[in-house]
Amino acid sequence: MKILTKFFFSAALSASVIFAEDVQALEAPTGPVILVVSGKLGNTNVGDEAHFDREMLKALPQHETVTHTPWHDGEVSFVGPLGRDLLEAVGAEATNMHITALNDYAVDVPVDDFMTYDVLLAMSANGRALRVRDQGPIFIIYPFDERPELRNDITVHRSVWQVKRIDLK
Repeated sequence: MKILTKFFFSAALSASVIFAEDVQALEAPTGPVILVVSGKLGNTNVGDEAHFDREMLKALPQHETVTHTPWHDGEVSFVGPLGRDLLEAVGAEATNMHITALNDYAVDVPVDDFMTYDVLLAMSANGRALRVRDQGPIFIIYPFDERPELRNDITVHRSVWQVKRIDLK
């Protein structure tokens, strides 16, 4: 019986160590939080959520998308991390996202959008940081010029500006 007890204790301890390796804590933000990710995620830094300041988002690989949008005159160069890099950083385990803006505009977006397309969490446009008055601090930008099939009402409505929260479902 003693051997069986030791076996079960050892197995339970091993399982908890394996599980602990899968769950990673993100670094805590040191500046003002500009994005909160909640819901089905494995990597957190404030309770069961992932909070990001500007520097944390800038630490993710940065990409550029040069495209026309319905909100700008002419071509605009946007820079920021890809949505899929953010999802990877938080250990997303979701199929859908509920994205909310500062003015409480909200829309559901399939995770597949971020995985299939180079959807940018733009933090700058034409070399200037996006401020709230410029549709920032985060503006979801789809590669409209590169992928003409994205020029439709559904995608335009998913292009949230002034993003404050992403709830993974």
